[in-house]
Amino acid sequence: MGDTNGQVVAGGNGYESRLDQLYRPTDVLIDKETDSLIICDRNNRRVVRWSRRSGTTQGEILIDNIGCWGLAMDDQRHLYISDSGKHEVRRYQIGDKNGTLVAGGNGKDTGLNQLNNPIYIFVDQQQTVYVSDCDNDRVMKWNKGEKEGIVVAGGQGNGNALTQLSTLFGLFVDTLGTIYVADSWNHRVMRWPKEAKQGTVIAGGNGEGEGKNQFNGPWGLSFDRHGNLYVGDYGNHRVQRFSIE
Repeated sequence: MGDTNGQVVAGGNGYESRLDQLYRPTDVLIDKETDSLIICDRNNRRVVRWSRRSGTTQGEILIDNIGCWGLAMDDQRHLYISDSGKHEVRRYQIGDKNGTLVAGGNGKDTGLNQLNNPIYIFVDQQQTVYVSDCDNDRVMKWNKGEKEGIVVAGGQGNGNALTQLSTLFGLFVDTLGTIYVADSWNHRVMRWPKEAKQGTVIAGGNGEGEGKNQFNGPWGLSFDRHGNLYVGDYGNHRVQRFSIE
């Protein structure tokens, strides 16, 4: 907190496919058990793990040949990966190359058993999988073991009404089941209470721009333990922090 410079902890050696390189990484999580970073190295079509120990100069490949975009890990250390090319989410044991289908996998379309370009994912303590179903402009909830999902935000076509989303990315779900989503092309972050028919704007929503109350295509979002919201403001090349009531 307060630092004006960061430090490189993975990659930083140009964008190619060597093990000391990354190419457009889209998501990262911390595996506390092994004190390592698990990274979706998207344009290299692989998921890699980098130790956080000092002196680490390259990563190791966990899963190869995958159109990965989003990552999540549950309390049992299962790894969940969204594959935007196959329009599915799979769950993996660390070291397993094949995984188990947990959402989508039935081609790209708008059916409740389908996804269309799944991006970020969130997994709760019951292993419920929430998916930013980007090109369907909706958030889907898949209960463990179910063959179909439930629309829990959006799903009313592409638009900027409070019932709609437009190209959604980052996703977070709190313990009450409230959904927070980066509504990227509407340049806003929305909150959808459990079973609500519409959301409320909690950050942005003031048009595309560089102001402190504006975004230019928000992508990633996260919360700290004090309830502060952090948003990756993609087009403005910055991260913003908001205090949310």
